[in-house]
Amino acid sequence: MNKALEELKQRGFYAQCTDADRLSARMDAGPITFYVGCDPTGPSLHIGHMVPFFALRHLREAGNIGIALVGGGTARIGDPSGKTEMRKMISYEQIDDNVKHIEAQLNKFIGFDNKTAYADNNKNWLADLNYIDFLRDIGSCFSVNKMLSFEAYKQRLERGLSFIEFNYQLLQAYDFYMLHQRHNCALQIGGDDQWGNITAGVDLIRRKMGGTTELNDMHECFGLTFPLILRADGKKMGKSEKGAIFLDPALTSVFDFFQYWRNVPDADVRRFLLLFTFLSVEEIDKICAGDINEAKERLAYEATLVIHGQEEADKALSGAKAAFSGEGDKAHMPTAEISKQTVEQGMNVVDLFAAAQPGTTKSDNRRLVEQGGASVNGTTVKDVHAVITLKDADNDGEFILKAGKKKIIRIILK
Repeated sequence: MNKALEELKQRGFYAQCTDADRLSARMDAGPITFYVGCDPTGPSLHIGHMVPFFALRHLREAGNIGIALVGGGTARIGDPSGKTEMRKMISYEQIDDNVKHIEAQLNKFIGFDNKTAYADNNKNWLADLNYIDFLRDIGSCFSVNKMLSFEAYKQRLERGLSFIEFNYQLLQAYDFYMLHQRHNCALQIGGDDQWGNITAGVDLIRRKMGGTTELNDMHECFGLTFPLILRADGKKMGKSEKGAIFLDPALTSVFDFFQYWRNVPDADVRRFLLLFTFLSVEEIDKICAGDINEAKERLAYEATLVIHGQEEADKALSGAKAAFSGEGDKAHMPTAEISKQTVEQGMNVVDLFAAAQPGTTKSDNRRLVEQGGASVNGTTVKDVHAVITLKDADNDGEFILKAGKKKIIRIILK
């Protein structure tokens, strides 16, 4: 097997391939241009979206040419793959704004140089399509019976599949066809829930461009999918109790991003080091042969380094050490500000925790206190009527609040 494909397989980026032997031979013969797509249905990618983009960087490092396709056109419809109900429609203006944010995130992660890595937007060829011409030229290449055989559609038929979603496979296949013509793209990669859409694109190119059985046929195209990533505890990858783990620090703080990785199940550490870092397999095996908590800390640091950069990763590590072992710099801990005058007068512990945790309710924090999950400067507080005053502050005139086992907030009085 081609060396780059072998590495993908070794690291866990391999579920299905349309023809592994021929793809391997094609890649051995020279660099291949490939693409991965994502739809801008929100203002930020989350870490679950990033699996194929990590694979993109591995393939690019091996000398291949990667295209990151942001679906400014297909997001107008919504992909039914892996969804139990139809996506909420958003305005074209919001989609365009999302495209800008996501392209910026991908540029930071990939580094588009327009030689070994490109960004493209399928709005460029989908937005102004003539529907009748599209049906005649592209729709005629698709079998409804075959489309309905794919799992993405079979699952949705039981709950209801809209006609607009039914068109999605045609559009994604058309993307592959257009990228093949624009960039000589010959491979699409993505999650395993995209298998039907990817193979539809391979088949469309074969039908429209012709093809032979010769290995040097430049119109032969391929699809490669990766396993859908679930945590060992059954939770969806990239999801936490508070929701998705976003790349945008305004949506998920760098500290919370770091802590997500630090708290993954033990059984996931090696797998996630392989998927979400660029450490060698040999180094990963050495890390995993040692203490599991040190391995988790290394995973958290490396994943944060890749997404947010060294400075932010260093701060998150320091803040985590200060929060949980007292060794780092507490200036890098999650921080909230509360009026000094309010605390001087005495502040109910439930109100204090609610003020320190935006987005939580008094009811949430009342339960936290009642269940013994709240502590102030190391002292557990179980009385919901307890009042916190300045005399309870630490030597720096601050409060370190602990909410549950894993969340710590530093309160600065202003």
